Amino acid sequence: MPMTRWVGLLALGCALSSFAATAQAQSAPADYPGRPVRMIVAFTGGLVDTFTRAVAQYLTGTLGQPVVVENRPGASQAIGAEAAARSAPDGYTLFVGTQSGLVLNTVARKSLPYDPLRDFAPISNLFTTPFYLVANPSVAATTVQELVALARSQPGKLSFASIGRGSGHHLAAEMFRSWAKIDVLHVPFQGSDRSSIALIAGQVDFMFEGPVSTLPHIRAGKLRALASTSDKRTDLLPGLPTMSEIVPGFVITPWIGLVAPAGVPRPIIDRLNREIGNMLRSPATRERFLPIGIELTPSTPEELGARLRADIPEWARIMRDAGIQPE
Repeated sequence: MPMTRWVGLLALGCALSSFAATAQAQSAPADYPGRPVRMIVAFTGGLVDTFTRAVAQYLTGTLGQPVVVENRPGASQAIGAEAAARSAPDGYTLFVGTQSGLVLNTVARKSLPYDPLRDFAPISNLFTTPFYLVANPSVAATTVQELVALARSQPGKLSFASIGRGSGHHLAAEMFRSWAKIDVLHVPFQGSDRSSIALIAGQVDFMFEGPVSTLPHIRAGKLRALASTSDKRTDLLPGLPTMSEIVPGFVITPWIGLVAPAGVPRPIIDRLNREIGNMLRSPATRERFLPIGIELTPSTPEELGARLRADIPEWARIMRDAGIQPE
């Protein structure tokens, strides 16, 4: 991707700071919310969908209006993100955006129908979680090193799943492929539920996937865990090595955040940020979600905006170093 585009993208980050100043002068409607709110999520099934439904249920109670989850899968989250970006900036459409949809799409594609810095107003970070490198038990590999050796001995024979081109799942596997110098086939799916079913059925051989879609199957013996992408071993699988123990610097901790269309009045952003923060800090939420391997990370809108601005050039560098070209 041309460097001029990176400069342009970063320059657009200035809109976030000016957004805050301008929106302060606006006032939220006295009856907000006066009708149902929709939360667009670009997945069907899996951790993000599960978490989004928990957030919607909580906000329904605190906002006094139904908060309805709308699944818009496809095109590595671009379909859902575009639908949210083009919605009215009135606080009645929210988007649960992952690092893949808000950052990785930007660096993995030559063109997108939305711009994460220009078209969205950050509300709050929600959580982070590592990927697990998992394989079907029929694959003759119990370690990362054995998987590499197997793939090298059978060029083009092994396949890996993802939830779409440009997703974190895909780029993690591409980084792995680049490091290992292996020839493996990419098979994209439209969500973690479908990719996990295919992996368990043996239709694909391995993938990088989050804890909700993998841990129960690992424990049941339907999937074999080879490594995690966290910076240290997880409490849930303390005997499992990290990728960085094998490949120095191979650390990926995807994040998920809540955004709205750009231009939503700041008082609405602040109200939603406050409600989300209360949920994420509550003991009940932590008790429910910490056991499945995620870290709850409430933030200010500015902190989420800063993360977006920092991640775009960082992932551009990671892709460049791994030899991955935007498509």
